[in-house]
Amino acid sequence: MSLLKDLQFGLEGYSKANKFIFKHKLQYFYLVPLVLSIVLLISGFSLTGMLNDLLWERLQEWWDPDSWDFWGAEFLSGFLSVLIWLVFRILFFLIYAFVGGYVILIIMAPVLAYISEKTESIILGTDFPFSWSQFFKDIFRGIVLAIRNFFIEILATIVLFFLSFVPLLGFVTGPLLFGISAYFYGFSFMDYTAERRKMKVKESVDFVKQNRGIAIANGGIFALFLLIPFIGVTIATFIAINSTVAASISILKKENSSLEL
Repeated sequence: MSLLKDLQFGLEGYSKANKFIFKHKLQYFYLVPLVLSIVLLISGFSLTGMLNDLLWERLQEWWDPDSWDFWGAEFLSGFLSVLIWLVFRILFFLIYAFVGGYVILIIMAPVLAYISEKTESIILGTDFPFSWSQFFKDIFRGIVLAIRNFFIEILATIVLFFLSFVPLLGFVTGPLLFGISAYFYGFSFMDYTAERRKMKVKESVDFVKQNRGIAIANGGIFALFLLIPFIGVTIATFIAINSTVAASISILKKENSSLEL
């Protein structure tokens, strides 16, 4: 099946995910990203605040503002303090935006594994007997694959960074990097289905390659939300729920077009 057709399946799955969640009363899963967002933001601001205070204390030891004896010294001291505070906040959001997607996938792996199983169970009427061993296996696999994909993306980012200095190639490195991120995010959301089908990691890699249009469309929407300045990662914690449901819907719909959702 063509890449464009798979992209269509991926986008259609997203268009149905939100309605599916509320129709089958799965919206309580949104409580998890709500709590997670609050914890991550508070932790992040607390950490950057501690680093900010530590750096300012060190600077005061090296260059004590109280000893400054010139006009505007008080203003300069206050300006440097605000500048350090601002730089640390910006760095926090930049780093958070870059790695935040994978932090979400790792921390939310238990919830995403369960909601993926729940989605397929509702659509196909299949009963998946709960097993703690299988549940933890799904979580571990989700975390391992998220870490694997993260490092592959880091490597691709480094390669594309250097290629961006090559004339003409520099114009395509940005879209390529976004496409790579979209593919690997989609990979993570689709792998929960692969795991239920007892696929090994290599088989899962082949499975996602065969459905790469779904992966790109699914992960692309998730990646787009991550690009929203400052609040992108927070919103993406909620979108991860939709992405997981959408991935399951897209795969099942492609395999059986007669399914009514």
